[in-house]
Amino acid sequence: MQIAQALRQARQTLVESGSAKLDAELLLGHCLQCERTYLFAYPERELPPAVSAAYFHLVDKRAAGHPVAHLVGKREFWSMPLRVTAETLIPRPETECLVEAALQLLPKHEKMAVLDLGTGSGAIALALASERPEAVITATDINEAALEVAKTNAAQLGLDQIRFIHSDWYDFNPSQRFHIIVSNPPYISPDDEHLQQGDVRFESRTALVANANGLAALETIATHAAPFMHAEGWLLLEHGYQQGEAVRQLLLRGGFDNVTTGLDHAGHERFTLGQLPA
Repeated sequence: MQIAQALRQARQTLVESGSAKLDAELLLGHCLQCERTYLFAYPERELPPAVSAAYFHLVDKRAAGHPVAHLVGKREFWSMPLRVTAETLIPRPETECLVEAALQLLPKHEKMAVLDLGTGSGAIALALASERPEAVITATDINEAALEVAKTNAAQLGLDQIRFIHSDWYDFNPSQRFHIIVSNPPYISPDDEHLQQGDVRFESRTALVANANGLAALETIATHAAPFMHAEGWLLLEHGYQQGEAVRQLLLRGGFDNVTTGLDHAGHERFTLGQLPA
């Protein structure tokens, strides 16, 4: 079977995925270990039988709903290829908005201390490290398997200024204080209907779901942040698009000033930040 034929057949199988063309190309590129441009340049190339069989096995899994990121084992975030597994969240473009906001608060060439709570694949910590090599970054996660993924990503990217720690939020009791605390914690309510849709069906529930209508982890982080922060430090939290007002109130109750909410690229309230008083 030729590349063009395989892609055409895969698109027909994946017609309900919502991104059939892209999914088909990413999966075949993974099987051939090539860039997508190769597929366009050589559509008449014959696929070896073993590659064809492996490809359509992945296509069938994608048709059943498995995320492409899990099938190929990686997802790009902040222009970095990151390894992802079922133990980690799949990094999403919305979180890049949180990274952009944090970078605006992190001067270049200064050794500011940053804490990334619930790092998962390490996406936020690694993005910040790639842009602010002088920053001293600590990244934590309660899931040791997720931490191993993050460590692997850091090693592959050559970003060695991050300290990875196994911890449930602040339980590691850091002796230092931080200028920036940032987190994309679980914020989906256990009864949210979206948990039965799309990629999230196959992602780690502990990385997605929080009690109290999705606010439990956000409340824990906001309530207990102050003792671990420098005066005038900043806390930045990603949250659901309908949780902006609730998270603003959490930060105000946590003692933060200058509380504001930022939008994602779709115009939804996606993250809230606040500054500890002097």
